[in-house]
Amino acid sequence: MATTQINPTRMELSRLKKKLATATRGHKLLKDKRDELMRQFLDMARLNRELRVKVENAIMAANKNFVLASAAMSPQTLSAAMLAPKQEVYLDVAYKNVMSVDIPVYSVKTRTPDENDIFCYGLAFTSSELDDAVSSMADVLPDMLRLAEIEKSCQLMSAEIEKTRRRVNALEHVMIPETKAQIRNITMKLDENERATQTRLMKVKDMVLKKAHGY
Repeated sequence: MATTQINPTRMELSRLKKKLATATRGHKLLKDKRDELMRQFLDMARLNRELRVKVENAIMAANKNFVLASAAMSPQTLSAAMLAPKQEVYLDVAYKNVMSVDIPVYSVKTRTPDENDIFCYGLAFTSSELDDAVSSMADVLPDMLRLAEIEKSCQLMSAEIEKTRRRVNALEHVMIPETKAQIRNITMKLDENERATQTRLMKVKDMVLKKAHGY
């Protein structure tokens, strides 16, 4: 471990003790933050896995309906039916702070609240499979946005966990041991100086007594 040259003075010793106390307190706070981030990250990861399975199954079902609609309708009719979307979706993004991490919160608004506005074609010239496909895609949209929100939150929290982990390791394995070693070296040096001073005083005292009393 590389050591830094320091002045073995009581002022420096006091400064290092304050530095050690601050580093120890910061180390505990960062460990608590890391543990809480890990707990919330694991909760989000479990929710992410559940949502992903749900969304993938819903999209698979919608794709099957689209395949059935393609089989029941001509390609020209299907293309014309899906040419001009009727409904519009607006996405609002807000943020909430979780352990100093700004994670996104998505909210969705549609142009009109009518559920039937998702059908942009006349029902007389299309098949029921196409209706089922459009309805299933509209139903899965909220879960897809929630999945995107959770995945982005997991990415941000994992980056913060890694950064916090590096800081904890730097304090635990570098800064705190080095500061303790510096404190120990200064303490030993000051004790050595004190013993040397006492020895010199005793010698001076002996010289004074010998000069004064002849012994």
